[in-house]
Amino acid sequence: MIKVMVVEDQHLVRSCIVRLLSEVEGIQVIAEADNGEDAIKIAQEKSPHVVLMDLKLPRMGGLEATREILSINPTLKIIILTAYCEDPLPKILLQAGASGYLSKGASLEEMVKAIRTAQSGRLYLSPLIAQALAINSVEGSNKSNFEALSDREQQVMKMITAGINTQEIASKFNISAKTVNTYRYRLYEKLKIESDVELTLLAIRHGLLKTEN
Repeated sequence: MIKVMVVEDQHLVRSCIVRLLSEVEGIQVIAEADNGEDAIKIAQEKSPHVVLMDLKLPRMGGLEATREILSINPTLKIIILTAYCEDPLPKILLQAGASGYLSKGASLEEMVKAIRTAQSGRLYLSPLIAQALAINSVEGSNKSNFEALSDREQQVMKMITAGINTQEIASKFNISAKTVNTYRYRLYEKLKIESDVELTLLAIRHGLLKTEN
């Protein structure tokens, strides 16, 4: 029996996924969460085999929650379930340790296939995403500058775009304010921008930052 946890902030969508999966033999939904922070806590308590993780979540996004969960339990399989299929998201999430990337438009059959594939230790990408990544790899063009960011640069970017000030970021990572600003200017250089506002807008455009509707 594959134990599954569903993390999705929209109640109707989450309920639909849970109901559909409950009818599939060999799969049991044992937990739900509607935000990234709760997902981390519940994953520790319930120990699911596979997590279906929405990308855009309140309080903590799916990317950060994925990293946190896998830092605690590296063997857990996380499948990103999202409406955002374009670069740079698939590569960034797979680099973070995700075991799959699935469109919210996928059929139940494909979702079940993704869960079983991930549980077996293999990577699952929906066909459209796999095709896009393959084309991008062959052409070698239009690579997102986000891919050039280190893990720490991505973490600093996340905090900057969340409105956290320089001193708080410094305290969080036990570094100096000067070092934080060094990371900031590296972000500007790599992403070809000139301000925190541009950084935030770029993160929103690429689906890396949740916005309120």
